[in-house]
Amino acid sequence: MITKTASLTTARLIEVFSAIQGEGLNVGTRQIFIRFALCDLRCHFCDSAHTWTAPSSCRVERSPGLRNFEIYSNPVSLPLLLQWIERQNLPGLHDSISITGGEPLLHAPFLVQFLPQLKSLTGLSIYLETGGHRPEQISMILPYLDSVGMDLKLPSVSGETRWQEHAQFLQLCYHASVEVFVKIIVSSDTDTAELEHSAQLVANVSPEIPVFLQPVTPLELAQESGQKPVFAPTPAQVLTWQADMKRSLKKVRVIPQTHKMLNQL
Repeated sequence: MITKTASLTTARLIEVFSAIQGEGLNVGTRQIFIRFALCDLRCHFCDSAHTWTAPSSCRVERSPGLRNFEIYSNPVSLPLLLQWIERQNLPGLHDSISITGGEPLLHAPFLVQFLPQLKSLTGLSIYLETGGHRPEQISMILPYLDSVGMDLKLPSVSGETRWQEHAQFLQLCYHASVEVFVKIIVSSDTDTAELEHSAQLVANVSPEIPVFLQPVTPLELAQESGQKPVFAPTPAQVLTWQADMKRSLKKVRVIPQTHKMLNQL
């Protein structure tokens, strides 16, 4: 059992490392990634099923970008995590810090304590990658964030149905005046009606919010999660979906997972 005090001062991590962001609005930028353990979703397309549970240890890159990982025990204390980040933060190297997972918002009490100190230590922008389904938790940490990349889960692709939570979540981010964008994973099984619903959901908040359609990686067979194979959409499907969504949204881009193209897994 994790006590309230422990949740404020420790967190269970998967890894800390430096890499090029491969998805969404920040694609191509250099970030320090802090990957938190645990996820309460079970998306069919997930290629990070190892983050669903909390491991007994985590790995931390000793030198940014060199993949010379060291192994440490979980949970990790807040001061120790700050030490690791300070070691990664070479002058001028990174554009921002990515808080990712798993689902980072499962660690919201820790993040409330951690993020202000992280910003003070590094001076870098803080970017949250999230499933976009926990409005109560995002409201706790919005004052400490610079940008949010929110996944919008399509039931036909992910197996998750979170429409109401997504709408509340996006409203909170938009009205907090943080930079926010939406990422939608699409596959050969994508239901067009769900994409239309997604476009309207985003447009109801603001048609200016960028939306990224991200085709699943073709080799992604959901082997880690034990789910059925998931296959990429055809070019014709993607072109049609983008055109349809642009009837109500101004910024709809199609970008695959570029970090996999760079063999940066």
